[in-house]
Amino acid sequence: MEIVANVLVGLVAVLHMYILVLEMFLWEKKPGRGLHGFDPEMAGATATLAANQGLYNGFLAAGLVWGLVAADPTGFAARVFFLSCVVIAGVYGAATANRRILFAQALPGALALAAVLAAR
Repeated sequence: MEIVANVLVGLVAVLHMYILVLEMFLWEKKPGRGLHGFDPEMAGATATLAANQGLYNGFLAAGLVWGLVAADPTGFAARVFFLSCVVIAGVYGAATANRRILFAQALPGALALAAVLAAR
């Protein structure tokens, strides 16, 4: 179960690195604009906000990687903390921005968190 948990944590970390790239570097390009259906003007107007969000997603990914490489009990605590942050951010994003965030962010985080706790 520990291997499954670590793979899921790694996948959530990769997902958040992808979100970092999308929001920080591709926001005004087609992939970023297509995410929310923004026209070039709206993407330009929101690019700074998106980059800030992307940076936070990068911090989540970094924390998850730290949790994977750190020895327990620190690694376990970091995985639980950062996965909890992912789930909370996903639920909040789904409630305030777009319901898809619940499935794209909160659900993978919750599955990984459940696996980490079950592997303990």
